[in-house]
Amino acid sequence: MKWSEMSIHTTQEAVEPISNILHEAGASGVVIEDVFDLYKERADVYGEIYQLDPNDYPTEGVIVKAYLPVNSFLGETVDAIKEAINNLLIHDIDLGHNTISVSEVNEEEWATAWKKYYHPVRVSNRITIVPTWEEYTKEKEDELIIELDPGMAFGTGTHPTTVMCIQALEKCVENGDNIIDVGTGSGVLSIAAAKLGASKIGAYDLDDVAVQSARTNVQLNKVDDVVEVDQNNLLSGIEGPVDGIVANLLAEIVLRLVEDAKKVIKPGGYFISSGIIGAKRGEVEEKLVQAGFDVVEVITMEDWVAIIAKA
Repeated sequence: MKWSEMSIHTTQEAVEPISNILHEAGASGVVIEDVFDLYKERADVYGEIYQLDPNDYPTEGVIVKAYLPVNSFLGETVDAIKEAINNLLIHDIDLGHNTISVSEVNEEEWATAWKKYYHPVRVSNRITIVPTWEEYTKEKEDELIIELDPGMAFGTGTHPTTVMCIQALEKCVENGDNIIDVGTGSGVLSIAAAKLGASKIGAYDLDDVAVQSARTNVQLNKVDDVVEVDQNNLLSGIEGPVDGIVANLLAEIVLRLVEDAKKVIKPGGYFISSGIIGAKRGEVEEKLVQAGFDVVEVITMEDWVAIIAKA
């Protein structure tokens, strides 16, 4: 089979929504080439640091690459992707250069090229994300391993917003907790919560591709006895009380979610939200306080923010 590589030059802010658009369009695997990866400091307490090749990265911004099968519908698919990306401007998302190119690659190149970007990554004190094809040995007895295959998931779980959510879950989750993961994507946050001791997790996403991906990853990590993945629009029809909610979404969607979250979380429970660009932090914090939450901690990484609030 022949494949087309679609390359979008954009910004950090736009990476996750564009990745979601690409997966919804049927992309088999997404590669993120972020120039800041070359310069960010990585605390080696979180595991081995891999040498990156500057030639693989843009001089500025982020390049998101996706792989689409070459068929009679490719032209329409590419046009639909371009339109969906441009529609992100309605949500005040900075698209940067927003230049798009399409080139053909053979199946062998598609199947192996992106694997060079992904290695085991320690994302918190206890949790390490490991690609399924990598051999990895625990460095500590209490280390928790999450296995992901980026070819079938919404990313590798190492985007700053996801990392901050995992770190927040590590601070908040107690044994036996009942948690909701809103906009689960790959299911990585639900998997993390399960491995940290939560006993019941509802993982919800509106997109059917995400639901299938999350179910696959949940089964891969042998936590399907505590994680139930379903298709749902945010918290519509969901009743509590629950111990906590984690939501890694765009700030605009978090703002819509806050009041419903307050109704579902039990008093003293926690609401972890991320996907929030730094410029939107104040607006989200204000909305949380208005709804009756106490903001107890704000975690920042690069231009992104995660907020831990208590009901």
